[in-house]
Amino acid sequence: MAIETATLGGGCFWCLEAVYQELKGVQHVESGYTGGELANPTYEQVCEGRTGHAEVVQVTFDPDVVSYREILEIFFTIHDPTTLNRQGNDVGTQYRSAIYYHTPQQQDMARHVVAEMANVWDAPIVTELNPLGPYYKAEDYHQDYFRQHPMQGYCAFVVAPKVAKFRKVFSEKLNAGA
Repeated sequence: MAIETATLGGGCFWCLEAVYQELKGVQHVESGYTGGELANPTYEQVCEGRTGHAEVVQVTFDPDVVSYREILEIFFTIHDPTTLNRQGNDVGTQYRSAIYYHTPQQQDMARHVVAEMANVWDAPIVTELNPLGPYYKAEDYHQDYFRQHPMQGYCAFVVAPKVAKFRKVFSEKLNAGA
């Protein structure tokens, strides 16, 4: 079985993590940071907005079950790729919309999907498309955050609606346990 990894930034990593954890074919989702200059940044440093990092998730998946294209289609459904450096009330470069490709094939597919999505959204897409550089796993308390804290305010009012939208739009792609 060939396993692939997608690295995506679309606002707070808790939102993306919660959705991709429920996707059929996904083996693992990890929250982290990439796209910046500082080695081993902390959450606090990234939140200050001076490291250049984006909050991202790394989605490890089985392409025989879910394709990279499908991963990207979901990505463009669960966040707003037209707002520069923000998702809702989350504002800063760490919340930018970004696809960090691992291979030339991922780069080509991402370009293709971004071009298609330009016809879907009313405003220009500002999603960055960059090769994956150094990636740093976020602190342990950020991992599996929504599952551990579903009633926390941000989770209840921001993450839960994104998960509900994913479940509704992509119901046929849910894990059996979701």
